Amino acid sequence: MLQVVELKADKRNTGKQISKKIRKEGKIPGIFYAKGDDNISIAVSPLELRPIVYTKEVKLVNLDVEGTQKKCLLKDVKFHPVTDSIIHFDLLGVNEGQKITVEVPIEFIGQPVGVRKGGLFQQGFHKCKITCMPEYLISTIQVDISNLDVGQRIQLHDLSLEGIEFAVPMDSLVCAVNIPRGKAGESLRESVAAEKKK
Repeated sequence: MLQVVELKADKRNTGKQISKKIRKEGKIPGIFYAKGDDNISIAVSPLELRPIVYTKEVKLVNLDVEGTQKKCLLKDVKFHPVTDSIIHFDLLGVNEGQKITVEVPIEFIGQPVGVRKGGLFQQGFHKCKITCMPEYLISTIQVDISNLDVGQRIQLHDLSLEGIEFAVPMDSLVCAVNIPRGKAGESLRESVAAEKKK
Protein backbone atom coordinates (compact mmCIF):
# COMPACT_ATOMS: atom_id res chain seq x y z
CA MET A 1 0.00 0.00 0.00
CA LEU A 2 1.46 3.33 -1.07
CA GLN A 3 1.66 6.12 1.46
CA VAL A 4 0.49 9.47 0.07
CA VAL A 5 2.30 12.69 1.02
CA GLU A 6 0.93 16.20 0.44
CA LEU A 7 3.44 18.74 -0.92
CA LYS A 8 2.75 22.43 -1.53
CA ALA A 9 4.99 24.28 -3.98
CA ASP A 10 5.34 27.71 -5.56
CA LYS A 11 6.21 28.29 -9.20
CA ARG A 12 9.64 29.83 -9.80
CA ASN A 13 11.73 31.20 -12.62
CA THR A 14 14.75 29.26 -13.88
CA GLY A 15 18.47 30.02 -13.76
CA LYS A 16 21.42 29.45 -11.43
CA GLN A 17 21.21 32.88 -9.81
CA ILE A 18 17.49 32.45 -9.15
CA SER A 19 18.11 29.01 -7.61
CA LYS A 20 20.76 30.54 -5.31
CA LYS A 21 18.33 33.27 -4.27
CA ILE A 22 15.63 30.66 -3.52
CA ARG A 23 18.04 28.71 -1.29
CA LYS A 24 19.02 31.90 0.56
CA GLU A 25 15.32 32.48 1.21
CA GLY A 26 15.19 29.07 2.89
CA LYS A 27 13.45 27.10 0.14
CA ILE A 28 14.61 24.32 -2.17
CA PRO A 29 14.35 24.58 -5.99
CA GLY A 30 13.01 21.60 -7.92
CA ILE A 31 11.28 20.57 -11.10
CA PHE A 32 8.16 18.59 -11.99
CA TYR A 33 8.09 16.79 -15.33
CA ALA A 34 5.85 14.20 -16.95
CA LYS A 35 5.28 12.62 -20.35
CA GLY A 36 2.88 14.78 -22.33
CA ASP A 37 2.95 17.57 -19.74
CA ASP A 38 4.84 20.85 -19.42
CA ASN A 39 7.81 21.03 -17.07
CA ILE A 40 7.12 23.15 -13.98
CA SER A 41 9.96 24.77 -12.04
CA ILE A 42 9.01 24.87 -8.37
CA ALA A 43 10.26 25.81 -4.89
CA VAL A 44 9.25 24.11 -1.63
CA SER A 45 9.91 24.27 2.10
CA PRO A 46 12.68 21.89 3.29
CA LEU A 47 10.42 20.71 6.12
CA GLU A 48 7.69 19.59 3.69
CA LEU A 49 10.23 17.75 1.53
CA ARG A 50 11.69 15.71 4.41
CA PRO A 51 9.06 12.88 4.49
CA ILE A 52 9.61 12.27 0.77
CA VAL A 53 13.43 12.33 0.75
CA TYR A 54 14.40 10.81 4.10
CA THR A 55 12.62 7.47 3.75
CA LYS A 56 13.37 4.03 2.36
CA GLU A 57 9.86 3.60 0.99
CA VAL A 58 8.45 4.83 -2.31
CA LYS A 59 5.74 7.42 -1.60
CA LEU A 60 3.12 8.92 -3.89
CA VAL A 61 3.24 12.72 -3.82
CA ASN A 62 0.13 14.87 -4.17
CA LEU A 63 1.79 18.01 -5.47
CA ASP A 64 -0.12 21.29 -5.15
CA VAL A 65 1.41 24.00 -7.34
CA GLU A 66 -0.52 27.16 -6.54
CA GLY A 67 -3.84 25.30 -6.72
CA THR A 68 -2.95 22.89 -9.56
CA GLN A 69 -2.84 19.24 -8.44
CA LYS A 70 -0.30 16.74 -9.80
CA LYS A 71 0.38 13.12 -8.79
CA CYS A 72 4.09 12.30 -8.85
CA LEU A 73 7.07 10.43 -7.37
CA LEU A 74 10.49 11.62 -6.21
CA LYS A 75 12.79 10.77 -9.11
CA ASP A 76 16.07 12.38 -8.07
CA VAL A 77 17.54 14.51 -5.31
CA LYS A 78 20.85 16.37 -5.09
CA PHE A 79 22.69 17.09 -1.84
CA HIS A 80 25.35 19.69 -1.01
CA PRO A 81 28.77 17.93 -1.00
CA VAL A 82 29.80 19.55 2.31
CA THR A 83 26.65 20.25 4.35
CA ASP A 84 24.63 17.30 2.93
CA SER A 85 21.57 19.56 2.75
CA ILE A 86 19.11 19.16 -0.16
CA ILE A 87 19.89 21.59 -2.98
CA HIS A 88 17.61 20.33 -5.78
CA PHE A 89 15.00 17.65 -6.49
CA ASP A 90 13.09 16.16 -9.44
CA LEU A 91 9.49 14.96 -9.35
CA LEU A 92 8.20 12.56 -12.01
CA GLY A 93 4.53 12.83 -12.91
CA VAL A 94 2.31 9.75 -12.61
CA ASN A 95 -0.36 9.50 -15.31
CA GLU A 96 -3.12 6.90 -15.57
CA GLY A 97 -2.53 4.42 -18.38
CA GLN A 98 1.22 5.15 -18.54
CA LYS A 99 3.86 2.78 -17.15
CA ILE A 100 6.41 4.16 -14.73
CA THR A 101 9.88 2.94 -13.77
CA VAL A 102 11.11 3.39 -10.22
CA GLU A 103 13.57 1.88 -7.72
CA VAL A 104 11.81 0.11 -4.86
CA PRO A 105 13.53 -1.03 -1.63
CA ILE A 106 13.40 -4.68 -0.56
CA GLU A 107 12.00 -5.28 2.93
CA PHE A 108 12.62 -8.62 4.63
CA ILE A 109 9.97 -9.92 7.02
CA GLY A 110 10.88 -12.27 9.89
CA GLN A 111 14.09 -14.05 10.88
CA PRO A 112 15.22 -17.07 8.84
CA VAL A 113 15.05 -20.41 10.63
CA GLY A 114 18.46 -21.15 9.08
CA VAL A 115 20.05 -18.16 10.82
CA ARG A 116 18.78 -19.41 14.19
CA LYS A 117 20.60 -22.67 13.42
CA GLY A 118 23.86 -20.80 12.79
CA GLY A 119 23.64 -19.99 9.06
CA LEU A 120 24.72 -16.67 7.54
CA PHE A 121 22.11 -14.45 5.88
CA GLN A 122 23.11 -13.05 2.47
CA GLN A 123 21.19 -10.22 0.83
CA GLY A 124 21.36 -10.05 -2.97
CA PHE A 125 20.46 -6.36 -3.33
CA HIS A 126 18.80 -3.60 -1.30
CA LYS A 127 16.75 -1.99 -4.10
CA CYS A 128 15.27 -3.21 -7.35
CA LYS A 129 14.16 -1.22 -10.40
CA ILE A 130 10.60 -2.09 -11.45
CA THR A 131 8.25 -1.01 -14.24
CA CYS A 132 4.48 -1.07 -13.79
CA MET A 133 1.20 0.75 -14.28
CA PRO A 134 0.42 3.25 -11.47
CA GLU A 135 -2.25 1.00 -9.93
CA TYR A 136 0.35 -1.75 -9.29
CA LEU A 137 2.97 0.53 -7.72
CA ILE A 138 4.20 -0.59 -4.29
CA SER A 139 6.17 1.20 -1.56
CA THR A 140 8.45 -1.78 -0.82
CA ILE A 141 9.01 -5.33 -2.10
CA GLN A 142 8.17 -7.40 0.98
CA VAL A 143 9.86 -10.81 1.23
CA ASP A 144 8.93 -13.27 3.99
CA ILE A 145 12.16 -15.01 4.98
CA SER A 146 11.02 -16.70 8.21
CA ASN A 147 10.96 -20.21 6.64
CA LEU A 148 14.30 -19.86 4.84
CA ASP A 149 16.54 -22.70 6.00
CA VAL A 150 20.29 -23.34 5.70
CA GLY A 151 21.31 -23.80 2.07
CA GLN A 152 18.08 -22.29 0.72
CA ARG A 153 17.70 -19.16 -1.40
CA ILE A 154 15.03 -16.86 -2.78
CA GLN A 155 15.26 -15.58 -6.35
CA LEU A 156 13.14 -12.98 -8.12
CA HIS A 157 11.05 -15.64 -9.89
CA ASP A 158 10.01 -16.92 -6.43
CA LEU A 159 8.20 -13.64 -5.69
CA SER A 160 4.57 -13.20 -6.67
CA LEU A 161 3.97 -9.56 -7.59
CA GLU A 162 1.07 -8.79 -9.92
CA GLY A 163 1.60 -6.36 -12.77
CA ILE A 164 5.28 -5.73 -12.04
CA GLU A 165 8.21 -6.13 -14.45
CA PHE A 166 11.76 -6.31 -13.09
CA ALA A 167 14.74 -4.60 -14.74
CA VAL A 168 17.08 -7.43 -13.69
CA PRO A 169 17.05 -11.15 -14.64
CA MET A 170 14.40 -13.25 -12.89
CA ASP A 171 17.03 -15.68 -11.60
CA SER A 172 18.75 -12.86 -9.66
CA LEU A 173 19.40 -13.71 -6.01
CA VAL A 174 17.20 -11.87 -3.53
CA CYS A 175 18.61 -13.56 -0.44
CA ALA A 176 20.03 -16.84 0.90
CA VAL A 177 21.12 -18.56 4.11
CA ASN A 178 24.64 -19.90 3.66
CA ILE A 179 26.77 -22.27 5.71
CA PRO A 180 29.65 -20.39 7.40
CA ARG A 181 33.29 -21.36 6.90
CA GLY A 182 35.46 -23.13 9.46
CA LYS A 183 34.53 -25.52 12.26
CA ALA A 184 31.15 -23.91 12.85
CA GLY A 185 30.32 -24.51 9.21
CA GLU A 186 31.42 -28.14 9.36
CA SER A 187 29.24 -28.80 12.39
CA LEU A 188 26.25 -27.09 10.76
CA ARG A 189 26.80 -28.98 7.50
CA GLU A 190 26.71 -32.27 9.42
CA SER A 191 23.49 -31.39 11.24
CA VAL A 192 21.83 -30.32 7.97
CA ALA A 193 22.85 -33.62 6.35
CA ALA A 194 21.46 -35.54 9.33
CA GLU A 195 18.14 -33.70 9.04
CA LYS A 196 17.85 -34.58 5.37
CA LYS A 197 18.30 -38.28 6.16
CA LYS A 198 15.36 -38.27 8.56
